[in-house]
Amino acid sequence: MIQHKTLSNPVLSGFKLGKFDINPPLALAPMAGITDLPFRRICRRFGIGLTVTEMIASRAVEQGRERTERMAELDKDESPVSIQIAGSDSKFVVDAALWAVDHGADFVDINMGCPVKKVVKQVAGSAMLRDEALVARVIDAVVQAVDIPVTLKIRTGWDSESKNVQNIAHIAEDNGIQMLTVHGRTRAQMFNGQASWEDIGLAKQAVSIPVIGNGDIVDGASALEMIRQSGCDGVMVGRAVQGNPWVLAEVHAAIMGLPKPEKPSAEEVWAVVHEHMLHLADFHGVKRASKLVRKHVPWYSKGRRGSAEFRSSFQKVFEWDKQIEAAKTYFLSDIHDEEAMSVVRDFAA
Repeated sequence: MIQHKTLSNPVLSGFKLGKFDINPPLALAPMAGITDLPFRRICRRFGIGLTVTEMIASRAVEQGRERTERMAELDKDESPVSIQIAGSDSKFVVDAALWAVDHGADFVDINMGCPVKKVVKQVAGSAMLRDEALVARVIDAVVQAVDIPVTLKIRTGWDSESKNVQNIAHIAEDNGIQMLTVHGRTRAQMFNGQASWEDIGLAKQAVSIPVIGNGDIVDGASALEMIRQSGCDGVMVGRAVQGNPWVLAEVHAAIMGLPKPEKPSAEEVWAVVHEHMLHLADFHGVKRASKLVRKHVPWYSKGRRGSAEFRSSFQKVFEWDKQIEAAKTYFLSDIHDEEAMSVVRDFAA
């Protein structure tokens, strides 16, 4: 795990956000159905300086759903942390922002980058980038309503013909946003193609507030290249973390001028997988956790020999105790051990 050392030559120096020092300037991206409290709890130990909850729809807050309350649950020592909200109706977004403050958020993050169809159909997420006046109204309403810093996450525009990342950055700063995160893709790209780190740089050049770069960070080298191309003040890592929280340690080391950490041993990997499983059971209950681990645990096998067979077999294991034993057998056994794989297959039978 991360051991903080005296830094001789950090690439990024961190920045102030409200009363907090965001240092290291490394954030975990909000990901729907992934960055729940158990996942964030695992990731924090690997050297991140800011966590963000899953995106929470402002209308869902108004409806008072139990699931929404769970999505906003924070660890008692989880700070600094943002609760991310989304919506285009200022009234509901303001209510959600006040609700986030009541739930212990250090910052309120407004999502204007989500590209998924069900969000865009409600003129929320990245759909808002097509209406700059709407962007300004919603930001202003939230900033005026809460007494903690408000941040914003965006994409570079709706499509390649209508990129407006500089305009949105100006609007954000002018209306009181204190930190901007830019995913270097348009809405039209969804999660395909390459992120444009140069476009993140356009936002950075347009404003004086901190700009966080997001998109295609998969290791320390890619983080450094994003910083070089964009001049961003911090880095946000998303999909590369799925099943690989160790990538955060590598990025942390790169931006803080530390040596690249060694790859984790089989025992270290299993310890994290097991702890993640236990956190899921504790937070969601065993019934829900047994479904979630069929997504999370196979991700941890990526890049290991026999991973395809393990993923296929593990998806067919439904009993909690057997899931733990199957995972333990796979992660702690010699990956060439056919007997170990046959044990995993037996759990799925």
